[in-house]
Amino acid sequence: MSVEPADTNITLPRYSPSIISRCLIALVAGAIGPLAFSPNYMWMLGFISVMGLYIALKYATPRQGAFTGWFFGLGFFGVGTSWVYVSIYTYGNATIFLAGLLTGLFVAGLALLFALQCWLTQRFFNRSFYLFSFSALWVLGEWFRGWFLTGFPWLYLGYPHVDSTFSGLAPIFGVLGISLIVAISGSAFGEMTLIWNRHSERKAYAVAHSYLPSTLFFLWIIANLSGKITWVEPVEDAVIDVGLVQANIDQGQKFDANFIQQNLALYDQLNASMWDADVIVWPETAIPSIYTESAEAVRYFQRQATQTNTTLITGIFGRTDAGLHNSITSLGIGNGIYHKQKLVPFGEYVPLRFIFSTLLQVFNLPMSSLEKGPGQQDLLTAGSYKVSPFICYEVVYPDFVRRGARGADFLVTISNDTWFGASWGPLQHLEMASMRALENGRYMVRATNNGVSAIISEKGEIIARTEQFQAEVLRGEVRMFTGRTPFSFWGSWPILLLCAAILSFVRLCPGPVLTLLEKLRNR
Repeated sequence: MSVEPADTNITLPRYSPSIISRCLIALVAGAIGPLAFSPNYMWMLGFISVMGLYIALKYATPRQGAFTGWFFGLGFFGVGTSWVYVSIYTYGNATIFLAGLLTGLFVAGLALLFALQCWLTQRFFNRSFYLFSFSALWVLGEWFRGWFLTGFPWLYLGYPHVDSTFSGLAPIFGVLGISLIVAISGSAFGEMTLIWNRHSERKAYAVAHSYLPSTLFFLWIIANLSGKITWVEPVEDAVIDVGLVQANIDQGQKFDANFIQQNLALYDQLNASMWDADVIVWPETAIPSIYTESAEAVRYFQRQATQTNTTLITGIFGRTDAGLHNSITSLGIGNGIYHKQKLVPFGEYVPLRFIFSTLLQVFNLPMSSLEKGPGQQDLLTAGSYKVSPFICYEVVYPDFVRRGARGADFLVTISNDTWFGASWGPLQHLEMASMRALENGRYMVRATNNGVSAIISEKGEIIARTEQFQAEVLRGEVRMFTGRTPFSFWGSWPILLLCAAILSFVRLCPGPVLTLLEKLRNR
């Protein structure tokens, strides 16, 4: 959205930095972006990150745009997903060199998605209404990243706003709806900066006359007012007492046969004061053996839960005709078993195994030969309530969780974030789980091996939580709600269709029509 006021006393130098300058600006802008997310919570930096890329990209050729986008991705993922190095080096038995090399390849590969996004922007949409084309392609880029090659839906621009004034958009349009507002806002700041810089005088007038400030004010007011709408209502007297057990078991011992009985005894000990709760949740693979082959342990905890009129929901391995699964089951007065569908590449399975089979020997990953569960699975039950379960990585997929949450009274996610040590990874994971609760208008119960375990309200607020790296239990209440959010009905489709419509309009609308619209807007 570039508007030139009718003033003959201004000069309009073309903003045209060198390719090196563009790439450096983009690299810094990308590195700033992840600071908006947990655990830093500086959400305003999300706007600045987008603004930096917008300034670096505008007026670039398609080739320059590809390099600019790739450098932005290097900074963005290099800082935001640095926890991958911790996982490979600390728990993957890799040397510093190999861990650094693999992490660098991972970041460089992800950065290619920003290179593609920016190349498309400059190749096909570098014309009128550039601001909106740039923002629409950003959101479509996030969506594409969420499913391409099994998907990596991490670091979406909307996540830092789970508790900001934009949070009211999440139950309506989901996290991508917030991402669109952030992308438009950051782009508008970038455009205002360019307008300011290319005018020798009356700079403030030029910015104000562009109508960008008033447009942003209008969008932000709408976003703020959306948070005043109540989509779900609490069910009277439908409140249960929930307990979470965080055992903080060392990753090196978790799957060691010599420590399994010791670890189960620790869970039993920590759980001793929790048997009077309505529902107890243990983390991912808390019982690190196969359901059908661990009859003694399962029978023991099943009996304990039944005798105390409790539901115990725990991670375990399951086996079907398809093979071995990462699973979660409901014992006691609960029922059901769920097999994980979204597996972590190179963590729970090795894609193109005939090529990467040597990785199994190098890293000796204990969960690298798992199979994904079927697409249609029943919800778990906890007494008279229905529970929608998600295992670890699954909770970061907005539309996957939306589909799984249909008909659920509350949501449960279990994880073992020990793989990521003291990095930002576990806290970013918690932030995304909070967004899923907000999008679907349901409480989320999150149990992890070493933190952060938490009870999250239907508004995405963390009601209670544990600290990291210590064994402890957590008690709290979970309230049931009736009704559904708009997002739970239509998911991300309205935002995706809006972005596609924007790009179609800019691309297909004849040049004279766009010129006329620009003149009408500038009057």
